[in-house]
Amino acid sequence: MRYIFKFPDIGEGLEEGTIIEWHVEKGQIVKMGDPLCTMETDKVVTAIPSPKNGVIAARFGKEGEVVHVGSALVEIEIDGTIETTTEAVEEEGAGVVGTLEVAGNSAVLTASKEGVPDKISDSQKERKSLATPVARAMAKDLGADINKIKGSGPGGRVTKEDVLNYVKGDKTTEAATPDRHTEVEPLSQIRKTIAKNMIQSKHNAAHMTVFEEVIIDELSAIRERFKGAMAADGVKLTYLAFIVKAVALSLKKFRALNAEMDSDKGVMIYKRYYNIGIATDTDKGLVVPVIRDADKLSIKDIAKEIELLSNKARDGKLSLDDMRDGTFTITSYGSIGGLFAVPVINYPQAGILGVGRIHKKPIVKNNEIVPGTVLPLSLSVDHRIADGGDTARFINSIIAYLSDPVLLLMD
Repeated sequence: MRYIFKFPDIGEGLEEGTIIEWHVEKGQIVKMGDPLCTMETDKVVTAIPSPKNGVIAARFGKEGEVVHVGSALVEIEIDGTIETTTEAVEEEGAGVVGTLEVAGNSAVLTASKEGVPDKISDSQKERKSLATPVARAMAKDLGADINKIKGSGPGGRVTKEDVLNYVKGDKTTEAATPDRHTEVEPLSQIRKTIAKNMIQSKHNAAHMTVFEEVIIDELSAIRERFKGAMAADGVKLTYLAFIVKAVALSLKKFRALNAEMDSDKGVMIYKRYYNIGIATDTDKGLVVPVIRDADKLSIKDIAKEIELLSNKARDGKLSLDDMRDGTFTITSYGSIGGLFAVPVINYPQAGILGVGRIHKKPIVKNNEIVPGTVLPLSLSVDHRIADGGDTARFINSIIAYLSDPVLLLMD
């Protein structure tokens, strides 16, 4: 008996994912819970486990293809045998069972072989083209009419290579002119989501940004004093751990910065928990894992969480729970470069704090010019939620904690 396992809805409103890596081959024995493939969704990279024991009869889709929720991933022979007389579909894009868009309503993709319509008229052929899901998505992104592209796949199916060749060969496009050289590749799920979220934030939040500097000579001395001992315990003590704590304690004083607005219901939602998102740069794009209840954690515990989440992010092992329900975000771009910036709010949150590059500069202390260690801060807020007064007082509170870090132990 054969069982078709479809890409499941793994939550958070996800609609599609990209196959990053297959962990099984045709004919391979699998047990319930064994990883079938690694999928990149618009939030995380996650392994999809097998729902049953059996033998892989077919895989649907190749690495790099976009698969929609409800589309077939694998066909499993659950009685442990594979009928050699049955053709299992393994070619690119054979991932949509029963809903593959073809010319005519009579065409379907069956569980074990390519669906072919009984009869297709010439007019129908002109209107619709048989294509893989990834080819359709790529053609849409590149502005190409999929129905004008000649397919080289089985049954004349249009593949992603056909789309790329079509775009490169279209002399009417600027990208294909002889004096221009370009490289075209499909957007990753993470990049699509970053783009969507940035536009949503700019369209829905009234951004206002303030810039400040804080002298952190005392904080720097405390970090130098304790980082060796913490390193012996396997903990990397960074400035970011102190900043997270300072932000969490300041949010408790200014609830508007830990809120979100529900315009449809006409209400403001003030949150009584303090989950700080840490914007993390990875090879695949920016992700924002969350440190939960940061106000209740010690500096050491926060440092542990930062290192744990950062490593998971870079290894592509973050779960949906790791990024869920943040109430405020910190983006630390200074470790790469830059003093100030205008951070984009992680909508629907009320604010985001940008942390610039720590540097030495002349400062006035006791009426004398002396060298000082300075940390630049850039705070963007949704001006619909936070007024200018609360915004200024909030960043002043952060400055107070960081300039006199003993206060972090007092509150």
